[in-house]
Amino acid sequence: MMTPTLFSVSYAGLWGQHTLDLPAFIRKAAALGYPAVELMGKRPHLSILDTDEAALADVRQAAQEADVRVATVAAYTDFTAGSDHAETPLGEVQVAYVREMARMARALGAGIVRIFTGYTTDPAAHGADWNRCVAAVRECAEVAGEFGVVVGVQNHHDVGVDWRSYVEFLDEVGHANCRAMFDPWAPALHGDDLFECARALAPRMVQTTLADYVRLARYRYVPGLVNYEPLTPVARAVPLGQGFVDLDAFFAGLKEGGFDGYVAYEMCSPLRGGGSQANLDAAAAASLAVLRELTATDET
Repeated sequence: MMTPTLFSVSYAGLWGQHTLDLPAFIRKAAALGYPAVELMGKRPHLSILDTDEAALADVRQAAQEADVRVATVAAYTDFTAGSDHAETPLGEVQVAYVREMARMARALGAGIVRIFTGYTTDPAAHGADWNRCVAAVRECAEVAGEFGVVVGVQNHHDVGVDWRSYVEFLDEVGHANCRAMFDPWAPALHGDDLFECARALAPRMVQTTLADYVRLARYRYVPGLVNYEPLTPVARAVPLGQGFVDLDAFFAGLKEGGFDGYVAYEMCSPLRGGGSQANLDAAAAASLAVLRELTATDET
């Protein structure tokens, strides 16, 4: 059965929105009705520099008291970073970071550490970027397994972001402890068939993370032509079900493919209506209602 989950990045203040610490966020998720949470693995939340054993105990106690499950710890990786300076071991540093995320995940009862691949550097370096990410993700899967935690690769960064390339990437990693955390955001922007890709990825998924957006057109005025030239549209976040992402098709594919993991909602960019706590709460509550409809089965 799919489990609705709220991602703490939504209340991290990174885009000027209202900020809650992790115990307060967990209580907020419970009050809104979410049975599980995903915790952001960086400041101001679950930072490897700031989170000592006492802080972990506080988070664990907050989750127990609120009867909320900590599902996932979200690491932030970019395995192509620093590739132009090979003397700097940024890949090793990030694998060590993921290992520490896995240790904290186990301490909190979470079974998943989310990671990314890498951003594109130079077209000529595509093969090297790909190989670097494959090797790093494979090593992350290995070190996370030492703590009984799986690694979930989210299709966010450029390497493997196309859904067929994403399948190719996971196949090449080829590690039993590496699972898919496939989301509809990127394929929706690419114009892909969300039913098709969800059905294909569902058997290897442990989580999906959802946000919804409207597209707003952008133009630049060209005085000499007395006209406007089109620019890349901007995507602005809205509550689930109010944007262009075809969530019905995506969930139909997930169900046909047999997915039964976590379904996380995130407010991870500027949100329509602003960043006040009241607006965040309203969007999270409205999105949970949509999640309950999307995850319902014929037997419920």
